[in-house]
Amino acid sequence: MTDATHPDTIDWHSFWTDADEGDRANAAPSAHHATDAVVDFLAETGRPDAVADVGCGPGHVAFAVAERYPEADVVGYDAAEPVLAENRERARERGVNVDFEQTTLPEFDPGREFDLVFSYFTLCYVREVEDALGAMYDGVAPGGYLVFNYQNRLARAHWRRMAENPDEFLGEDSQFDADRFEDRFRLLLDGENLLSYDRIHDALGTWPQSVWSVIDKPDTRWAWRHHPLVFVPK
Repeated sequence: MTDATHPDTIDWHSFWTDADEGDRANAAPSAHHATDAVVDFLAETGRPDAVADVGCGPGHVAFAVAERYPEADVVGYDAAEPVLAENRERARERGVNVDFEQTTLPEFDPGREFDLVFSYFTLCYVREVEDALGAMYDGVAPGGYLVFNYQNRLARAHWRRMAENPDEFLGEDSQFDADRFEDRFRLLLDGENLLSYDRIHDALGTWPQSVWSVIDKPDTRWAWRHHPLVFVPK
């Protein structure tokens, strides 16, 4: 098993071992954005045979895709075995055709290819971000897509304001724990793993495209400028 304790972020094994209901909800606070986007993207690009959700956490996207496409081979990957074990139990209880396996980016070597490899709000925890992109892109089948969001310089500026003003941004109503915030997002706050269209192109040799060029952008405003959601065709 790959070590789930990344030196550059929090220990996700311990996080999920000790997580209460609030932690579970706040671990994927914008999962509904990602879930709707992936389901709509697949509806536009074609029924998939195989889908991977890398950094799946509690598995919102993996479960939604598996329920929408019950004949598809859906696999959720995460660094933390405790959340994977919970997801496997939920899949058994619900009778959903989805598997969960352990991996820790930048390593991703599933030994197979997928029509869609998806990763949401995960690259911010990875120092070797170009290596992670390359590994996930290698797992995309010809004609398939890598879909992911990333953090840019606007995200760094905004999140540094959050870290510098915890009383304003990280109070009781915040989706993030103020005591964990700087440790959890150290790489982003330090600008270690920011991405841009140019940097993605340099890493993959292909230009990313906005997911919103394929599907309708939700009316509800979110941080699309800070955390662009893009796809790269294979």
